[in-house]
Amino acid sequence: MSVPADEPGNVAHAIFERFLHAGECREVLGCFGELCQQLGLQGSGLQLYHSLKAALNYWSAKALWSKLDKKAGHKVYDQGKACASTKCLVVGAGPCGLRAAIELALLGARVVLLEKRDSFSRNNVLHLWPFTIHDLRALGAKKFYGRFCTGTLDHISIRQLQLILLKVALLLGVEVHINVKFEDLVPPTHKAGGWQAVVQPSSSPLTHYKFDVLISAGGGKFVPEGFKRKETRGKLAIGITTNFINRHSRAEVEVAEISGVARIYNQKFFQNLYNKTGIDLENIVYYKDDTHYFVMTAKKQSLLKKGVILQDKADIESLLSPENVNRDALLSYAKEAANFSTNYHLPELEFALNHRDLPDVDMFDFTCMTRSENAALVRDYNGARLLLGLVGDCLVEPFWPLGTGVARGFLAAFDAAWMVRRWAAGTPPLEVLAERESIYQHLSQTSPDNTNKNISQYSIDPATRYPNINLQAIKPSQVRDLYLVGIVEVDHKRKSDNRLITAASGDVYEELLSWCQASTAGYRGVAVTNFTTSWTSGLALCALIHRFRPDLVDFDSVGTQDAVRIHQMMLDMAEQELGIQPVLSSIEMATMTEPDHLGLITYLSQFYEAFKTSPEVEEVSKKPLSPHGTRGAILFLSKLQKSRNLTRKRAQDSAQKDAEAKRSHRDTEPPRERAGENSDACYFCGSHVYILERASAEGRFFHRGCFQCQRCGATLRLGDYAFNEEDGNFYCSLHYPNLPGMDLSRHKTPALPDLGDADAATDPPLDAGSPCVSPKEGAPGPLQPTPAAPQQGEEPGAVEDAVDAGDVEEQELLAQPRGDAREEEGPGAEPQGVAEEGEESRGRRKIILTPLEKLSLSTLNLTSEAEPDPPPKPARLWLQAVPEALPAPWQGQDCWKEEEEEEELDMQKTLEESDSEEEEEKEKEEEGTDLGIMAELCLNLGKEDMYSTCEHTLSRRAREAHMKRFCKAQAIQRRLEEIEVTFRELEQEGIKLEKLLRDENGSPADQQTQWTNQLLYLVQKKNSLMIEESDLMIAVQELKLEEQQWQLDKKLRSYMNREETLKTPEDCRAEQETLAQLLKVVNERNLLIHIQEEKRLSELWA
Repeated sequence: MSVPADEPGNVAHAIFERFLHAGECREVLGCFGELCQQLGLQGSGLQLYHSLKAALNYWSAKALWSKLDKKAGHKVYDQGKACASTKCLVVGAGPCGLRAAIELALLGARVVLLEKRDSFSRNNVLHLWPFTIHDLRALGAKKFYGRFCTGTLDHISIRQLQLILLKVALLLGVEVHINVKFEDLVPPTHKAGGWQAVVQPSSSPLTHYKFDVLISAGGGKFVPEGFKRKETRGKLAIGITTNFINRHSRAEVEVAEISGVARIYNQKFFQNLYNKTGIDLENIVYYKDDTHYFVMTAKKQSLLKKGVILQDKADIESLLSPENVNRDALLSYAKEAANFSTNYHLPELEFALNHRDLPDVDMFDFTCMTRSENAALVRDYNGARLLLGLVGDCLVEPFWPLGTGVARGFLAAFDAAWMVRRWAAGTPPLEVLAERESIYQHLSQTSPDNTNKNISQYSIDPATRYPNINLQAIKPSQVRDLYLVGIVEVDHKRKSDNRLITAASGDVYEELLSWCQASTAGYRGVAVTNFTTSWTSGLALCALIHRFRPDLVDFDSVGTQDAVRIHQMMLDMAEQELGIQPVLSSIEMATMTEPDHLGLITYLSQFYEAFKTSPEVEEVSKKPLSPHGTRGAILFLSKLQKSRNLTRKRAQDSAQKDAEAKRSHRDTEPPRERAGENSDACYFCGSHVYILERASAEGRFFHRGCFQCQRCGATLRLGDYAFNEEDGNFYCSLHYPNLPGMDLSRHKTPALPDLGDADAATDPPLDAGSPCVSPKEGAPGPLQPTPAAPQQGEEPGAVEDAVDAGDVEEQELLAQPRGDAREEEGPGAEPQGVAEEGEESRGRRKIILTPLEKLSLSTLNLTSEAEPDPPPKPARLWLQAVPEALPAPWQGQDCWKEEEEEEELDMQKTLEESDSEEEEEKEKEEEGTDLGIMAELCLNLGKEDMYSTCEHTLSRRAREAHMKRFCKAQAIQRRLEEIEVTFRELEQEGIKLEKLLRDENGSPADQQTQWTNQLLYLVQKKNSLMIEESDLMIAVQELKLEEQQWQLDKKLRSYMNREETLKTPEDCRAEQETLAQLLKVVNERNLLIHIQEEKRLSELWA
């Protein structure tokens, strides 16, 4: 223990304690300056650190010295001599700038850091990856912030993270200057001079500091001259962040955090939110840290309707300007969204204050995300070289829902430090730049899954972090433009994009015509000479399909009497079996006129892209060819949509009392003709539809932007819509069952599922979506569970709604590609058969599960098999004892997959080292929980405690899977929005070209050919985007099934945890129904993966 601070000779100890616990930037700097003065220390760099360590012989400091010594002892730092003669200037004291400064100090460089502010005021919370947690623990984060990563989710506020890193930087000798703003660079005036900075105030001593490395971490709005920025634009995206005071009361502690919920796979929650409050969101996240932190993406129309935005404006900056925002309405909007998402369980929400002493609520635009085209450059003036590097937001602006900002920021800081090390070692400048750019290529794709799993070995050496990285991917000759000599002249005018002209310079028109002629040669009655009259009979299109897929059509049996019928049959076949969407109607194909030839060319180009690498036409392939690498995803979604439509139609028919009468009536009716005789007119708005903006579904043609749910206006996409033949309207999957006149009042509206431990609560949370509950009516009390409703935190009706709303009945579809699909599943479908048999007969056999079977079912992997689980969280040593604590009959059961066990063993080894260090430092006393003791106690657990431990493990895995699912959903959503913006750009170009080609005034033949080639180039771009969009929509289907499985799994475990003697007959029946639903969803996921694998193999064979 420390000696009382008021005894003689212990003033430094008291100052050090104040330094450890200082909570403001100025207080930290003041305490550190006072400590150095008290000990009589001067200087900077590692020399200051060693002097401080020798002078402060204090037990609380020794634990910190041991950590920093171990960090500094890594071989990559060469005992602090690797960059001993290097002088660095770091701009910005954000987390990434401070982290880069620490690494440069450990390399032995002299590091000066400047920050234009004098306080850390950002309460917003950052999600942490496992390696960032390990990295911060290695720097002694627990000594500075005892609650570091002690919650159910891994996160930290920006302010606390900055304080931790600032303290470490000061201890390692980094010179920190606040209230100093960097403005520009001053090149040397003579050969013996060095680079300097123009700063404000000009009286700062930094005006005389000469340096040879500049690391910019000043944020996205500050990028040094010479760097070029690249912008990716999505649909309008408005984010809202808000912080509420966290009083750490019992009621607040019991409210579960929300790792993230997204509309893309949980439409029901957001629809309930809108119905009750009028708030329309795309996603929402809730972290519990120093504050209650919420961040959400709001829709513009909702903000206008609620009076948050006063006037709608086209310019985003004007739209969100302070004078156009009602601040009080914004506060109300954020507070209501926070209350609803937490089921109104957070008591007395009071806004935290920002640095301006105003409620900490902010609204921002992240429609455009920017990134630098290069990570570094070198400036050479009068023989003096300056190495410039970027880290943080000025390198890559993070997409906040992914939670990648601080993780990739730290990786970039390590990469920048490695670059400086190579620079100091005398590596030629072009080689340094080429290596840095080679590493930079990986940054935007990094995730916990594709970085090295052994996080304890991470260092600034990129080979320790990125597996199989090629540091010579970019050659020195490719980065000559990054070596700037003399004064930099910045050209702010971007050159126009001439890719359209250059890419379309080839004669695509003639190439397509030649391919069609060769592919249809030798067929009866087919002679292709043009793109009009040669195709009116329908035989040419029939021959084209037969050439590559003879299994689909018998050409010899096709007559020539009804051209419209032949075209309709071929259009349907191409759409359903090849994934090729129609561009013209069958009537237009049969009466081909000159203006329609553009649509035909567009349609045939899809066949060309799908089969252009097929064998020579002289050889009729014995094996049917599949569309290789192009239409596979579109084909899959087309079949998926067809199956869903059939399933919904059957369900709707069975729900009607006069179902038999309706069927007999339909049998006597003639087959319904497909709508859409004119493909030029939009089915929804009636306006003209140009070729590039034309989309189709169910035989209807329309603008992509008009394809919306009839009920809620949500954007619809292929594979994710519902069509009602009765009224001819399209719906989202959520609203199709709720057609007018259909009574669905039996469904309860679900609130957000609880991601906390299963034992955290005994009563179900309040139904936030229930229309009869309002926060204005007083404090709500807990609902009484019904006999058949799950307890322990599960929301009544949540699972039923999730399954019924999606109602993804894909068994029939997924069995189509291979008839033996069900046979391969084996016993997996047996419980379903038992359930069906039970419905027909009251004498069904009840499925009785043993405790082992129940646990095995409860530990089903909830994440996609395509991606391995992320490493477990640090500081969870007690999990290692779980297998040993199991009774003998349970050991050896494969509740977890072997590969997961191997990853966990590697992680546990890392965590043991980390935890053993903490025990040596006696941090367990500060944290209040000794994880090592928990591990020992786990060995002696009884059967009931062992169940609780397994539940805790499963809960942790569920939280990790939920976070992973949310991040994946947000990445998909962002990419879909970017694709939508690109579609609009292509459509605008295509409309111009189509108008030119349809101009009756006439143009030279050469000009017409050039325009046609350009139009076909745009069509190819559109087709590739459609393929990517379809791949993403398949991923959406996977996410929805994962979400359904997680909800069903949680509900099933809530039943299993009850004593058998306490279960009512309704409980037993509900348990069996839930089990059958869960097995059904698992089978659907397995079959989906099976189909995707078949698609992948077919693409490889093609």
